[in-house]
Amino acid sequence: MEIVGLTGSIAMGKSTVARLIGRARIPVHDADACVHRLFARGGAAVAPVGRAFPGVIRDGSVDRNRLGSLVIGDAGRLRQLEAIVHPLVRADRDRFLARHRRRRSRLVVLDVPLLFESGGDAVCDTVLVVTAPAYLQRQRVLARPGMTAQRLADILRRQMPDRAKRRRADVVIHSGLGLAATSRELARWLAGRRRRP
Repeated sequence: MEIVGLTGSIAMGKSTVARLIGRARIPVHDADACVHRLFARGGAAVAPVGRAFPGVIRDGSVDRNRLGSLVIGDAGRLRQLEAIVHPLVRADRDRFLARHRRRRSRLVVLDVPLLFESGGDAVCDTVLVVTAPAYLQRQRVLARPGMTAQRLADILRRQMPDRAKRRRADVVIHSGLGLAATSRELARWLAGRRRRP
């Protein structure tokens, strides 16, 4: 089974590429979706996050906005949160991989925003990085509700620079020329995987 890591900095188009991969019937483990499940009512992260960050639990789930206001810009509190969440996400990922090994899946994708930063690339056979021009990235991010230039700067400080990710990638997919161009680029790469023995 080939394990492909999919990553890219904020607003580079990684989620769009992940959706395209899913439509091609390739199993995708989405780390962000996993965190949402962990933070939802009954999720495994709710109790430990509530103990570590009093006041962030609302109606039995983690209030991500409240939590974000406590950890963004505070490296110590962010590390404290990651120490709770990352092992839970890794355990979920490992169950996903074990399930697809049993099913003899030929190819699976791990969609992880901080793949390199968290060391997740160590379990991958191939790493695919999605990229776009910096001006377009900024445009996309600042169009999001509640996003500010300061918040973007804080997020980018936590992420490996795009150029460094591209240097470490096995495959680079460009998302700056529109969905059709991105789809074609991804389709060419997938066609090559399917021809492999």
